[in-house]
Amino acid sequence: MDIDQILARLPHRYPFLMVDKVIKVDKGKRVVAVKNVTINEPYFQGHYPNFPVMPGVMIIEAMAQTGGLAVASDQAQEDEPDVVPLLVTVDKAKFRKMVRPGDQLVIDVQVLRASTRLAKVAAKALVEDELAAEGELTFVLARRGASL
Repeated sequence: MDIDQILARLPHRYPFLMVDKVIKVDKGKRVVAVKNVTINEPYFQGHYPNFPVMPGVMIIEAMAQTGGLAVASDQAQEDEPDVVPLLVTVDKAKFRKMVRPGDQLVIDVQVLRASTRLAKVAAKALVEDELAAEGELTFVLARRGASL
């Protein structure tokens, strides 16, 4: 999946889009994506100026956006293009390794459960095959503009 296909499926835009490329899709089961971490990310100005480290919440966001791609299958996008996955819970989140400018974050998301309204995924973020972060994320599938 290239950037144009990602932009068609995710509502996020710069500077909040956290997925640069999708390298593997096993429809309805698994998505593997890449986030190239650069010093140009706006959060590095303050986190931390003399020792830039990607904030954990941004790693979770990258995993959530990849999870959104995993649970919003191609078929759902064609049938209901106004449905967007919204993150509602983060469980078992752990941070194992610092992510710094120059790193390539590889995000591997496996769908654990999915229905027409809710979906749960297991997500891992790796840098050079080392686990940087992991967690379980739950999404509600909502219509754009509707309240939960």
